[in-house]
Amino acid sequence: MTFANMADRDAIEAEMPFEDRDLPKTTWGLLSKTAAAHGGRKALTFQLFSDPGAKEETFTWRSLQDHVAQSANLFRSLGVGESDVVAFLLPNCNECVLTYLGGQVAGIVLPINPLMDASQIGAILREANAKVLVTLRSFPKTDVAQKAAEALSFAPSVQTVLEVDLLRYVTGIKKLIIPLIRPKNPVSHKARVLNFNAEIAKQPTSLAFEDSKGDRVAAYFHTGGTTGMPKVAQHRYSGIIYNSWLGARLLFEETDVQICPLPMFHVFAAIVSLGASLSSGCQIVFPTPQGYRGDGVFDNFWKLIERHKVTFMITVPTAMSALMQKPVNADISSLKLAFCGSAPLPLELYKRFEAAAGVTICEGYGLTEATCLVSINPPDGEKKVGSIGIPFPHTRIRIIDVATQTDCATDEIGEICLNNPGVFGGQTYTEAAKNADLFYHWPEDGDWFLRTGDLGRVDADGYLWITGRAKDLIIRGGHNIDPAEIEEALAGHPAVAFAGAIGQPDAHSGEVPCAYVELVDGASVTVEELLEHAKGQIHERAAYPKYLEILDELPKTAVGKIFKPDLRRRAITRTYNAALANADVAAEVSEVIEDKKRGLVARISRTGTVSEDEVVKALGAFTRPWEWAD
Repeated sequence: MTFANMADRDAIEAEMPFEDRDLPKTTWGLLSKTAAAHGGRKALTFQLFSDPGAKEETFTWRSLQDHVAQSANLFRSLGVGESDVVAFLLPNCNECVLTYLGGQVAGIVLPINPLMDASQIGAILREANAKVLVTLRSFPKTDVAQKAAEALSFAPSVQTVLEVDLLRYVTGIKKLIIPLIRPKNPVSHKARVLNFNAEIAKQPTSLAFEDSKGDRVAAYFHTGGTTGMPKVAQHRYSGIIYNSWLGARLLFEETDVQICPLPMFHVFAAIVSLGASLSSGCQIVFPTPQGYRGDGVFDNFWKLIERHKVTFMITVPTAMSALMQKPVNADISSLKLAFCGSAPLPLELYKRFEAAAGVTICEGYGLTEATCLVSINPPDGEKKVGSIGIPFPHTRIRIIDVATQTDCATDEIGEICLNNPGVFGGQTYTEAAKNADLFYHWPEDGDWFLRTGDLGRVDADGYLWITGRAKDLIIRGGHNIDPAEIEEALAGHPAVAFAGAIGQPDAHSGEVPCAYVELVDGASVTVEELLEHAKGQIHERAAYPKYLEILDELPKTAVGKIFKPDLRRRAITRTYNAALANADVAAEVSEVIEDKKRGLVARISRTGTVSEDEVVKALGAFTRPWEWAD
C-alpha cells in the first residue's frame, strides 16, 4: 500500500489496532526475526575515515545478532538486570551499535552526548543510577576518554567501565603512530576498567538468559544538554518497535541501503534510522565516528553514496546546507530519497538540494519524549514544503487551545499534542516531578496526550504546520538549548539587572542563541565583557550567545516578565536587514507581525528598485516567512 495522503494513512490504521499487529515484542525478538529472514545480507557498516576507499567493517544480520548476544551476555555477567542501566559515551562505531542493542536486551541502555561537559555527563549517569559505562580508550583528536574519567567522579554507581579502542579500525602507518601519540588518560575513579571487545569475545553467540517476556522500559534518552541536569526520557520496547515498524511499512525494503551520518546518542539515528533497518532488513552505513562532523565527510559524501550504493540518506538542514557548497562529484543514481528532520527546512534550501542531487526530500517531525516519530511529508504524496506532513498511522494529533483546553478548528493555532504507541502516558521522564503538566488526560477517551510545547495548526488536508513554540527552547541545528542557562549566566554578572535569551534566525543552523540585557542603574560594562563572563558559566559551546545587545530597558509584561516576542521581532529585523544589505538588495524589514497561521512574519519594504527573486535569494535560507509590506 502506498502512503500518499490521509486516506492512505487512515486505511493502514484501520487494518487493526497497533497492539494487535503480529510484531515482535522486544528488541531481541525483532533482531532475531530479521536475522532469520535476511541472515546473509549486509546489516551494519562502519568506516573510521571518510575516504571512499578507506577500510570498512560490515556485519551481516546473522553476525550482528551473534555480536549483540555476546554484548548482552557480557552486560548480564556484570550484574545488569532488566531494570539496570548500561550507559555509553561513544562516537559512532560498530561497538556503539552493539552496546545500544545489547544494552536494551540485557537491561536499559542510556546513550549520552559526548559533546557535553563532564559534570553534565556525570549528572546523567547519577540520575540514571548507571551500573556500566561503555566509552572510548584514549585516542587522538578526541577527549571522550578524558571526559568519561572525570564524569565518573560524579557517578559512584558505575561499577565497570568497558573501553572501545578505535585503533582496531586503523591500517597502515597510522596504526604504528597512534600508540606513540595516544593521549594520557588519568583515572580518578574506582570502577574497574575492561576491554570491550576482549570481554565480548569470551561470551557465547546465543543469548545465555531468557529474553524479556513483554513490554518494559528498554532505553533512556536525555533531552537538551545545555542545562545543569538534562531530562531523561524513558522509552519502552513498544515505542521502539512502533518506530521501527513505521520505517519498514512505509519506506524501506531489505534491498535498500541507508547512510546515517547522525550521532547514535540522538533518537533520529538510533530509534528511527537504525530501527528501520532492524525491522526491514536494509543495510545501514555509519561514515566516521563523528558522522557529518567527521573530517572530509562533506568532501567525500557523494562518493560514499556511490561506494555503498545508498538508496536513502538521513540528513538535517544544516548538513544539507553544507553539502550544497560541494559539487555532486559521483554517481548517485542509486539515491531515491532524503529523509530530513530535527529542525525546520527552508524552502530555498529544499529547492536547491532537490535540483542539485535530483532526489526527493521528505521532511518529518519527531521528539524524544514520544520515542520519536510523529509525522512526515508522505513519500508517495504531495510534499507541502514548510509543513511537517501528515501524522503516521496510529498517531493522533490534537491542536489544543491552552487557555480553554479545547480542540482548535482547522488552521487555528494551538499547542500540538499527540498520542501514539511511543508516548509513555504520565511517565515520560525518570524524574516524576518533571512529568507535571506534560500531558492532557481526558477521562472520556482514556488516553494521554503529550504536550509537545510546539505551537502549530492542521490544514484542511491534514498536514501539520509548526508556527512557533509554547516552550521557550532555542533549536540550533536540531540541538535543543535551554535559554534559562544563558539568562542565568548573564544575570550572574553584577552589572546585569535582567537578561533575555532567544533563538536568532540563522541561515545555516535555523537558530543560534541571542541575548539581550538590561543593566543595573549606573552600571557600565561592555558587550565583550558580558560575553566572556557568559562563556565561563555556560556548559556547552553550542549555547554561547552569537549576538548580545545591551538595551536601556527590556520589554516586559504587565507583571514584569520579559516579553520575548518583542525580542524575537528585534532579532528577525536585524538579521534579515543584514542579509538584505549583504546581498545588496534595496529593501528592508519595516515591521514584524504576528500572523495567526504563520507565526512571526517579516514585512519587507522596497527602498529602491528590487525584484522578488532578489529578496528570495537573500532570505531564502531562513525559515521565518516574509511578505511584501507594499
